[in-house]
Amino acid sequence: MLGSVSLNSSISSIAQIRSLLANLPGPDAAASSAWAAREPQLTKPAGSLGRLEEVSAWLAAWQGRHPPTMTRPVARIFAGNHGVAALGVSAFPAEVTAQMVANFRRGGAAINQLCKTFDIELDVLALELDQPTGDFTRGPAMEELDFVDAFRHGMDAVPNGIDVLVIGEMGIGNTTPAAAVSAALFGGEAADWTGRGTGIEGGALARKIQVVGQGVALHKGHMPLDILRRLGGRELAAMAGAVLAARFKRVPVLLDGYVTTAAVAALEVECKGALDHCMVGHVSVEPGHKRLLAALGKTALFDLGMRLGEGSGAALAVGVLKAAAACHAGMHTFAEAGVSDKDGS
Repeated sequence: MLGSVSLNSSISSIAQIRSLLANLPGPDAAASSAWAAREPQLTKPAGSLGRLEEVSAWLAAWQGRHPPTMTRPVARIFAGNHGVAALGVSAFPAEVTAQMVANFRRGGAAINQLCKTFDIELDVLALELDQPTGDFTRGPAMEELDFVDAFRHGMDAVPNGIDVLVIGEMGIGNTTPAAAVSAALFGGEAADWTGRGTGIEGGALARKIQVVGQGVALHKGHMPLDILRRLGGRELAAMAGAVLAARFKRVPVLLDGYVTTAAVAALEVECKGALDHCMVGHVSVEPGHKRLLAALGKTALFDLGMRLGEGSGAALAVGVLKAAAACHAGMHTFAEAGVSDKDGS
């Protein structure tokens, strides 16, 4: 509880979300110190595991314990529909969102296979798929109460006692709001942020760029969370809510691709450091994602040319986190192994 604001359904306004952002907990100093004391003693040259060392340090700091653990990773995939999908910005019709949600629940999608492979607990949350958000070229995508309701759904989706949260999305047309949110937050031309999404090209891509430009022109200049409300979608709002709740629950977060990163960017612009407990799993092929990561100061763990969404890149990165935690906790120290360290001791 922070004053009158709690991490549950009592949140009823964007102002209350901002109150939470003003009171974010930081990394755990004791866990970080314990990591820093153990890491140099492990049987390897200093820094030789590269980013795996950075990852294990990050896990310890944001889990608030040492050594960090990776026995309970959890994935939450949020689905929503968008009014701008009717403007021809996607290669697929809006009904595919619900069809893919059903596929997730049957275990038939890529995210299901990745979660099985890395033993990740998966749940899919569909947010009013029969009620698309508003067309943001004509007005706000969501009114405040609708936005806050979706944001709360995301907050409530984060379990206690988990090791890492993977977030992902499904929503036909949602690279369009991702591009619009990114452009409105960080500037530049609509074309700088707008890619092919599900595979559009030619006139359809030109139309998508036009739609993004129209939305940004209508809504730019508002506060970051209001930008997300006006140009985003329910699944984007829910992902932002999940990331905020994870911070208070001491759960590090793996972000997926362009849409996921755009969804949470408003938190960082509202409050510098709000995404310090987040890593990015992969770099999407969507051209705006690299630009967005640069603006946020984030470096993804890998680039495999993926652009599926569904949390797929973040789920794949769970394997990296498991490896990092296992190496830090399981390797012997020089003393335990009877191996001389670099100074011969």
